[in-house]
Amino acid sequence: MSAVVGRRAAAAGCASPQPAAVRLDGVSVRRERQTTLAPATLELPARELVAIAGGSGAGKTTMLEVMAGLRVPSAGAASIGAGGVPAHQLAGSGRIGVVPQDDIVHRELPLRRTLLHAARLRIDSADPGDVERKVDEVLDRLDLSSRSELRVGSLSGGQRKRASIAVELLTRPEVLFLDEPTSGLDPVSASEVVSTLRALVRDGVTVVMTTHDPAQIEACDRVVFLAPDGHLAFVGPPSGAPRHFGADDLVGVYHAMAATPSPAEWSERWHRHGSISGGRAGVDGVPSTDDRPTTRFGLVGGVRQWSVLTRRSAEVVIRNRLTLAVLLGSPALVIAMMAVLFRPGEFGDHGAGGGSGATQTVFWIAFAGFFFGLTFGLLQIVGERAILHREAFAGVRPSAYLGSKVTFLLPVLVVVAVALLAVLRLLDRLPGAGWTVYGALLLTLVLESLAGLLLGLAASAMVADPAQATLALPMLCFPQVLLAGAVVPVDEMAGPGRFLSIAMVTRWAFEALGRSLDLGSGAAAQAAPHASAFGGSAVPGWAALVALAAVGAVGAMAVLRRRSAHRSHP
Repeated sequence: MSAVVGRRAAAAGCASPQPAAVRLDGVSVRRERQTTLAPATLELPARELVAIAGGSGAGKTTMLEVMAGLRVPSAGAASIGAGGVPAHQLAGSGRIGVVPQDDIVHRELPLRRTLLHAARLRIDSADPGDVERKVDEVLDRLDLSSRSELRVGSLSGGQRKRASIAVELLTRPEVLFLDEPTSGLDPVSASEVVSTLRALVRDGVTVVMTTHDPAQIEACDRVVFLAPDGHLAFVGPPSGAPRHFGADDLVGVYHAMAATPSPAEWSERWHRHGSISGGRAGVDGVPSTDDRPTTRFGLVGGVRQWSVLTRRSAEVVIRNRLTLAVLLGSPALVIAMMAVLFRPGEFGDHGAGGGSGATQTVFWIAFAGFFFGLTFGLLQIVGERAILHREAFAGVRPSAYLGSKVTFLLPVLVVVAVALLAVLRLLDRLPGAGWTVYGALLLTLVLESLAGLLLGLAASAMVADPAQATLALPMLCFPQVLLAGAVVPVDEMAGPGRFLSIAMVTRWAFEALGRSLDLGSGAAAQAAPHASAFGGSAVPGWAALVALAAVGAVGAMAVLRRRSAHRSHP
């Protein structure tokens, strides 16, 4: 587009536009060798409600993400405010709010608790009272005070969307971006959300949203119409769009763009003949962005983020009865199964020189430690992807997020490991031995569970939905059974098997447990197939488990950083 909207308005003899809130300068996006947003140049005035409209696949969300700094364009630049600050540099500043289609609030928590956690992550204030006052102000502003103690999941669709908006208003952004905020809502709820957005505009916030609903477009001050393949076809007041497209109403605009001419021709027609009246000039008496509160919202320190996220993770699990039941019930079930599977006295009087029954007992204890860690981590992140991505943009560090998960879950895994060893010992499925031996067994299980947990968290961050996580479970478990050295001793494996077994958490836990129980002593034991696995100290096994846990942590961090990064063009 050769000239920006403001210049067209001036050329048409219209009133001077308000200061620009959002600018696109020659922005385009290409993905997988296909143009998803054709080159576009425009300015959106401050303190207006703007709709980005078009048919499915027209590039509405792509344009919104570029404006908000969530996506790096293939060409051109997007900037925010009169100073023209590049959009992608404003992450964590509080000047931009982004509400995606998915809810960015945990459904398990009461609304006010949800906002308190979000405020503590976003607002750099040492005064707890100040944080609580800001939460109460936002609740009152969005007419949610009467719902503040209700669980988010029990709110209506419109109220949940306003709850997501409330999270973003905590830092009083200059510009609020929303992707299909009324999608899936009934007409009454959709109208309530739009009324909320209009109220924000009256308070001085610039609001930009994507939509395809003509009723929502008519409620806006300005509309940006995109033709297929992301071609800019019209920018102006909604009332001017039907006339420009030769249609009777906004519904007819969609028919016109889908029919003729081609999308590129609509863009060229707009370049040649488009003129903008500027729509409504805003609301009288609205303060300029320079009059925004002077409170500075800095990035909250990593330690504080870790503390808030740890408490929130614990609350989410504790308040979700089904998750809590699975978290505690699955170890109880596994321990019970192991108690009925193994016969008492398999380790002999002192555990030395145990036979095949003792070897199998040790292996399944080792596998149980890995399984507990893996399953605890596997569903932790995938259900929070939208929340994670948005909080990363707001300044939450991936290291704090990952650390919070480990901090909350590892103590639970320690309790599970203690329970496993205690039950099996009380039922004589493990030998009588001193505290030193059982301390070594516990250390092995804890290190193994930590490695499994980090692997589960990395996998949880990689998959797209819980169904994929469920499918990943057997894929991650099966090699740990076959290559641990219990089914086939490591010395008897083929070369590739021996090499792959080095990366198996269960192999090192199996060997460390057997060595701690001294299963390699005695003439019969030394002649057994697993004699080489159980000879020597448990320390090499512990070192290997620490190394595998470190690899899992690095892998999980790498995936989280990639998921949290701005979306860029290939």
